Order: sequence, then C-alpha cells, then structure tokens
Amino acid sequence: MRRDYVTLDLRHVDRDGDRLPTAVLAYDGPSDLLEERLTDAGGDPLDRERVDVAFRLRTVDDDATGVFSLTNRMTGEFVVEVNADAESVRDLVDAARRDDDPDDADGCYRVAVERDGEAVASYEKRTLLVYDDEGGLLRQHSLIPSGVEL
Repeated sequence: MRRDYVTLDLRHVDRDGDRLPTAVLAYDGPSDLLEERLTDAGGDPLDRERVDVAFRLRTVDDDATGVFSLTNRMTGEFVVEVNADAESVRDLVDAARRDDDPDDADGCYRVAVERDGEAVASYEKRTLLVYDDEGGLLRQHSLIPSGVEL
C-alpha cells in the first residue's frame, strides 16, 4: 500500500481534553486493498490485540520526519503506513500520557482508519513504539504500559 494514499490527522490532543487522543488515518486508495489489509486470512476484521502501532524516524533534525504505521501482529505485515512529522507523533504521545483518560476507555489513545470520511476500523491502544532512524527503540518517546517487557 502506498503511503501517499494515506494522511494523518490528530484529534483531541489537548492535554485537558475529555476524549481519547486520536490519530486518524484517512485513506483514499483502492478500497479492496484497504479491506484486505484490515482483515485476517479468514476474512475477520483485525481487532486491537492483533494490531501494533509504531513510528520510525527517518530523519533526526529540527524537522524530524518518519513513518507512522499499523502492523499486523500475527504476520508482521504493514496494514497502513503514512509519512508523518515527529512533532505530531510527540503531541499524540504526550496527550495519551495525561492522567484523566475517560473511565470507559480500553486504551489511552485511539487510531481510526477512515475512507471517504467513514470509519472502517478503530483501535484503542496503550502501546506506541517509537524507533530512531537506525531501528533502536526510543523508550522515553514511546508509550509502554507498566509491566510490559520488550
């Protein structure tokens, strides 16, 4: 799937908000490709337990950029990926670290995939791994729940 089919829009990243910070991945490519990526081999939709979220830096400078991605945990295949600036991802991580998450939330942030303005998938997550340009995990910039060993 081409990255230029996807744009990243952040919502509710204010630290005083009462809604989960959300990364919206707006997709405008072929619909059959998106549907294929969002389902498993049996045709069932991927649930939040089978999707990982990561950000890989490509450049480390004042205008740092990278790739924000959803990955199928079972196969390791990219589900959706998009070019993003590091500052946006940092805003998402900072907002997800706030202390006042909604009580009914299963995660501390949400990733939504949309096509033509309609939600096609939504995942509440607690983990977002951030890697440097050489593939090293940047723990201080990542969301890693307590008790999770990597």
